[in-house]
Amino acid sequence: MKNLIFEEPEVDIPGYASSGLRYAWQSIRAPVIIPLLKLAVIICSIMSVMLFIERVGMALVILVVKVLRIKKYTKYKLDAMKQNIERNKRYPMVLIQIPMFNEKEVYKLSIGAVCGLSWPGDRLIVQVLDDSTNQVLRELVELECHKWIEKGVNVKYETRSNRNGYKAGALKEGLQKQYVEDCEFVAIFDADFQPDPDFLWKTIPYLLENPKLGLVQARWKFVNSEECMMTRLQEMSLDYHFSVEQEVGSSTYSFFGFNGTAGIWRIQAIKDAGGWKDRTTVEDMDLAVRASLKGWEFVFVGDVKVKNELPSTFKAYRYQQHRWSCGPANLLKKMTKEILFCKRVSLLKRLHLIYAFFFVRKIIAHWVTFFFYCIVIPACVVVPEVSLTKKVAIYIPATITILNAVSTPRSVHLLVLWILFENVMSLHRTKAAIIGLLEANRVNEWVVTEKLGNTMKQRNNARPSTSRSPWFRITERIHPLEIIVGMYMLHCAIYDLLFGRDHFYLYLLLQAGAFFTMGFGIVGTIVPN
Repeated sequence: MKNLIFEEPEVDIPGYASSGLRYAWQSIRAPVIIPLLKLAVIICSIMSVMLFIERVGMALVILVVKVLRIKKYTKYKLDAMKQNIERNKRYPMVLIQIPMFNEKEVYKLSIGAVCGLSWPGDRLIVQVLDDSTNQVLRELVELECHKWIEKGVNVKYETRSNRNGYKAGALKEGLQKQYVEDCEFVAIFDADFQPDPDFLWKTIPYLLENPKLGLVQARWKFVNSEECMMTRLQEMSLDYHFSVEQEVGSSTYSFFGFNGTAGIWRIQAIKDAGGWKDRTTVEDMDLAVRASLKGWEFVFVGDVKVKNELPSTFKAYRYQQHRWSCGPANLLKKMTKEILFCKRVSLLKRLHLIYAFFFVRKIIAHWVTFFFYCIVIPACVVVPEVSLTKKVAIYIPATITILNAVSTPRSVHLLVLWILFENVMSLHRTKAAIIGLLEANRVNEWVVTEKLGNTMKQRNNARPSTSRSPWFRITERIHPLEIIVGMYMLHCAIYDLLFGRDHFYLYLLLQAGAFFTMGFGIVGTIVPN
């Protein structure tokens, strides 16, 4: 491993600094900096190999699945089950839950789409769980519900006097209503999700055919992916999640997580798992893990797509990524012992859940991206005694990147921008994962992802707000950590340009520019306050 990573140094430190600083640097360079950096390179190289093996393994599985056409959901006799339901007129009772919180831009879209589902009206209950703190908005949502009630849809408008448990608390209390006792299945849609009218016909037959099936997860379809460059880059990452991670987990009968929306559960599976819990910010993943440990099976149906909205403001996206990165790390800490000692599922599945799903994908993936590509590699430029081989610094990350990009062919030309964007976001995700593992002060921070509906129309029609000073709005967009890392990478780039013998400065300059761009908030849709 040592011979693979390190090469003998040939470059000495130039005397460009003042004598005092130079002396201090030289005094700690050999005994402290170089050994620590070599250790960091070894650790990051190991993490890179772990991530590489995981990604290549999933790529091979998905290749076999596509070539042999053995997707799990294609094994079900969907058409025969549909005909059987219609012939016998035995429609299961279905509950639809729409949790929302101050969703003024999208509440009409979601309620309208759910109320338009083609399922017998007497076998369907639409439950709008409104935790809004804006009283005027509550009245508007309630009015929208009454409009659909007048049209014959069984809509239940539910509110709470508090937000205990946030989304998990709302869903839990919703299932405790007396009218839910007759329901066999529950479908969940966040406020910006708009299912097609035939959604239930494309999902419920799976649950009816297989009594061991606890969850049917549909894919997301993004209605605003063309909104801005940030939404295009998000689409690349999420397409990989659905077309590879979810599909591999489903087709190999291993674990994959519930995405919190656009899925339909067997209510009995939720009860067996212990119901909704609010101990982390990923209540959906928490429920899925516990249900899986109880022996319930899941299926991902990639052919069923539900329209939804990507966060198009950088502020909203940062909050979402904090929740998505902090929650899994915190859940791993809370559930490792429970997973290891669960006797109901096989040891192989338990180890896969802890190692592959949680440790590699939810922690290692963030850490290696930030520490290796944004800290260690630039440091090796300034400390040439620690050199990297191309296998570690170039070939492995290039392979991982290409495997990700294949999922979104139309955006291959944005590959360089996607790499720069993901590297910057890795700082935020790494920090969130560490907070989750240490259960620090922001571990349970829950900020609902802002939805803008038709953002472009709103941006064109809105007038600038005078409620805040322009200076306050500018400082609100500045992110000091990103700027500091950008300055560090810029320094390393200049050093490499002046004294280096390779071309790392090309990457470092581009990456520094990306850190500055996002550090000053010059990314995403800018909506007037």
